[in-house]
Amino acid sequence: MEASEASKGGGRSAGSGQASNDKHSAGGGFLTHGGHTADGGHAAAAGPEKAEAPAAGRTYRMSTSILVWCALAVVSSLYITIPLTPLFARQFDAPLQAATWTGSAFSLAYAVGLLLWGTLSDRAGRKPVIVFGLLALAVISPLIGLAGTLPALIALRAVQGLAAASFAPSALAYAAEMYPPGRSVTVVGLITTGFMSAGVAGQIYGSSVGESWGWTYVFYLLGGIYLLSAVWLGGWLPGGTRPRRNERLPDLLRQFGSLLKQKKLQACYLIAATFLLAFVGMYTGLEAVLTRQPFALGSDQMLLVRAAGLPGVLLSPLAGRLAARFGLRKVLQAGLAMAVIGLASIAGGLMLPAFTLPIVIPMSLMLAAGIAIAIPALIAIIGTLGGEARAIAVTLYTFILFIGATLGPLAVLWTLQTTSRDYAAFVLLTALMLAGWAVSRRLPAPDR
Repeated sequence: MEASEASKGGGRSAGSGQASNDKHSAGGGFLTHGGHTADGGHAAAAGPEKAEAPAAGRTYRMSTSILVWCALAVVSSLYITIPLTPLFARQFDAPLQAATWTGSAFSLAYAVGLLLWGTLSDRAGRKPVIVFGLLALAVISPLIGLAGTLPALIALRAVQGLAAASFAPSALAYAAEMYPPGRSVTVVGLITTGFMSAGVAGQIYGSSVGESWGWTYVFYLLGGIYLLSAVWLGGWLPGGTRPRRNERLPDLLRQFGSLLKQKKLQACYLIAATFLLAFVGMYTGLEAVLTRQPFALGSDQMLLVRAAGLPGVLLSPLAGRLAARFGLRKVLQAGLAMAVIGLASIAGGLMLPAFTLPIVIPMSLMLAAGIAIAIPALIAIIGTLGGEARAIAVTLYTFILFIGATLGPLAVLWTLQTTSRDYAAFVLLTALMLAGWAVSRRLPAPDR
């Protein structure tokens, strides 16, 4: 789940923090003007979309399809170990909390990698960084399947997370730079939907392949998927704008410090920390609780629990329309309220075993839907508050978002272990989301 541009307050580069806010680089976008595109091909003159040349239309569709697919495939790696964590604990004879680091190490390295790859893509170019990242994933992923110890598996997952972080800032910056304004918002929204869908699709993939062929094949097959994706993207995606060499990591870190001094942005970042903390934490908790007594759900039933959230995450593109009608702050508050209700209902359902599944399945969908519409709204608010530093402000948001993904599973399993109450972890998640909702009431109401 990455950043999105849900409204005009969000800036052109939501999620990457590195995209420029114009089409200044040589070649411009696919059809921003007549002449040559950035990859050297000839572009038709700009004009109404209906007058667009058929070849250009195919380029748009193919490029967008590639980026959305890669967004889904890359970010799914974060979530594939959620259903595999109990299996890792058994196979390596380790505590469940230790096995949870197979996911948390990935998300921590991913968060750090976002800061590094964004600046690197400014220097090396968007497409080369994306292709390199996919090829690195194609090599690293099968190696994870060969890991013979839990520490080795965790270390390789961290390397995988660092490589996976190359995609989001580069792809979102590419979309902002290469597509005309009317299309870039749509394309970034579609890429974000790919990120959001990965939260459910990754779990379904990990569970299905792990159940059928064993956990090692989850990573062997991923290697092939990433290799094919690299070939597809490398062969079909037009080259990006010329690399810029004015971004340095120390400068980026100094700007982070300046942004963190702003109280309104501090409130936004506190809210951001709860999103993936709650989302990843919820699925980690459900996996731990529902697969043991008194529920003892099998793999088919757990697949249903995981898949229930998919329709919810697909609501992310609606956030922009809702914000245009009701305002960003109200959409953010509504999304947080939905997440609070979903988590509180799950906690209540676990107290009533006879009604657990009828409550958990729809309420997990509600939480996913709430977070799906809240994320784009918060990004747009951060973009507005960030002003000229909006891209850096959103980069910091993304970093904090994945720090939450790191802490969520650890907090949930620690709570389950120390309290011996199945519902306790979900009460904790509910309290954190409720605090986020309370903080959101103090935010300004940006223009729609």
